Amino acid sequence: MKLRTLFAASLAAIAMSASAQTHLEGAEYYKADQLDNAKELLLRNLNNAGTDKAIANYYLGLIAIDENKLDEAQKYFEAGVQANPNYGYNYIGLGGMALKKGDKKAAEEQFKKGESLIKKDAGAEIAIARAYYDADPVLYAKEIEKRVAKARKINLQAPEIYIFEGDQEKDKKNWGGAAGKYEMAKSYNANATEAYVKYANLYTQVNPQYAVAMLKELLSVNPTSALGQRELANAYYNKKDFADAAREYGVYVQNPNHFKQDEDRYALLLFSSSEFQKGYDYATKLLAENPGNFTARRFQFMNAANIPAMKDQLVPMAEELLAAHNANPAANKFAPIDFTLIAEEFTNAKRTEEAMAVLNEAIKEMPDNANFNKQLAMTYLEANNFAGASDAYEGYLAKLEQPDFNDYSQQATFSFYAGVENKQDNPAKADSYFQKAYDYATKMEAALPGNYKPYKIYGDIALQRAATDAEVKTAAFPMYSEAAILLEKSENPSRYARDAKNIYNYLGNYYLDQKDVAKAKENFNKYLQYDPDNADYRKFVEGLKE
Repeated sequence: MKLRTLFAASLAAIAMSASAQTHLEGAEYYKADQLDNAKELLLRNLNNAGTDKAIANYYLGLIAIDENKLDEAQKYFEAGVQANPNYGYNYIGLGGMALKKGDKKAAEEQFKKGESLIKKDAGAEIAIARAYYDADPVLYAKEIEKRVAKARKINLQAPEIYIFEGDQEKDKKNWGGAAGKYEMAKSYNANATEAYVKYANLYTQVNPQYAVAMLKELLSVNPTSALGQRELANAYYNKKDFADAAREYGVYVQNPNHFKQDEDRYALLLFSSSEFQKGYDYATKLLAENPGNFTARRFQFMNAANIPAMKDQLVPMAEELLAAHNANPAANKFAPIDFTLIAEEFTNAKRTEEAMAVLNEAIKEMPDNANFNKQLAMTYLEANNFAGASDAYEGYLAKLEQPDFNDYSQQATFSFYAGVENKQDNPAKADSYFQKAYDYATKMEAALPGNYKPYKIYGDIALQRAATDAEVKTAAFPMYSEAAILLEKSENPSRYARDAKNIYNYLGNYYLDQKDVAKAKENFNKYLQYDPDNADYRKFVEGLKE
C-alpha cells in the first residue's frame, strides 16, 4: 500500500474518535512548520496505542536535524528503522542527515534504500528534494529539480509537490506565488491540512478575514484537527475578534491534542471578552485539576473581581494569590492587573497598609508604570494621609511625558491638604507642602490660562499662611476676586458650586467687614445662586441693611 494511502486511512481512523492521540497531529504540526509544537505532541503520544513509532521517530528525526542535533536525529531515525524496517522514510531521513554532514554519497545510498521500500511515491521524492533543499538549495539545485520532476511524473496531483513549491516561493518572499501553490495543493487533496494552514498564515496579519475563511474550510473537511482549531482561534485573535477567538479556543481546549499553554490563552480571552463567569468557571476547573496552577489562580481572581455576587470572596482570593506569588516571585510573576486588583481589594477592606505594600512592590518591579504611583496616592488618600498622597503622586507626575491641567490640579490639592494636616504639629513641613501646592497652581495657570482654579488655590494657601484672624479676613481677597471673575466666564459655572460658594461667601464677608453692604449682598446673592434652598442663608442676606 502506498504511503499516502496509509495516511488517508489513518486520518479516517482519527476522525472516528476525537480522543485518539497518535503521531498524526504531531505530523500535521511539523508539516505546518510548527516544530516545537510538533515535537511536544510526538513525544507526548509516542507510546500511545495507535501511534506508529516508525512515523513518529521519522518526524522527530527531521525536527532534530532542524535543531542541528545530528546525533539525536540519527537515534530517532534508527529507532524508526527498528520499529519498522520497511518504512522507507527513515532512510530518507538518514540521507538528509548525511547531507547535513556533507556526505552526499552516503546520503544517496540512504535515499536509494528508502525509494526501494516506498516504490514510486511522489511524497517520497519530495521528501528527498526537501533534504537537498534544507542542506543547500543552491549547491543541490539540479538534484532538487530532478526529484520534483520525478514526483510530477509519478503523480502530477500530489499535494506535496505544490506545498514544497509554495515553501520555495515563500522563501523568496513571493507571497502571491506561495498562496497559489498552497491553493493547488488543497484542491488536489482536501485532507492536506498543512496547505490550508500555510495559506492562512500568509494572510493572518494582513488580511485575517481571508485566513479565517481558509481555516473554516479546513475544519469543514477535518473537524477534529487540533491544528486547524488552534489556527482558527489564533486567526480570530489576530483579527482582534476576541469573542470569536474565545469561542474557538473553547472548542480547541477540549481536543486531547491541545497544548497546556493554550489554556492560559483561552483563560485570557474569556476575561478579555468579558465572559467573566465562564472564565471564572474555567479557571476553577483548571485549579481543581492542578492546585499549583498559578495562571489559573490569577484568572480565577481576575474574573471573580468582575462578578458582583463574588464580592465577599475577593479578599481571601487576593490573599491566596499574593501568597502564591510571594512563595516564588521569580516563577509566579504578576502582571500589572494583579497588583492593581489585589491592592484594590485590600483598600476596600480598609487594609491600606497591605495595599500600600503591594503597590510599592509593583513600583519596584515595574518602575515605568505610572499608574501604580497614582493608585498608591489614592490609597494614601483613603487612609487620610495627604502627605503620603502628595509624595506618591509626585512619582506619578515624574513618569508622565506631559502632565496636563488635571494632573497639576490633583497634586496642588493633595499638597495643599498635606500642608493643612501638618500645620499644627510641623509648621515647617506644612509650609513646604503649601509651597508645592502654590508651584503646581502656577503650572495649572500656564497649562490652562483663564481657568479660575489656580486663583482659588492661591487664595486657599494665603488663608492658611495668615498669621492672625485679622489677616485671614483679607489674605485671600485679591486671589478670590480674580477667581470669581474667571469663574463667571466659564462655560458651566454650576459644575464648580462648592468652590463658588466658598469664594462668594468669603468675598461677601470681606465687603461686610469693609462696611460695603451693597457689595457684600451682591456676593452673598451670588452664593445663593449655587445654593438656592439654603433658607437660613437667604434670611441672613435679606436681613442686611445698607
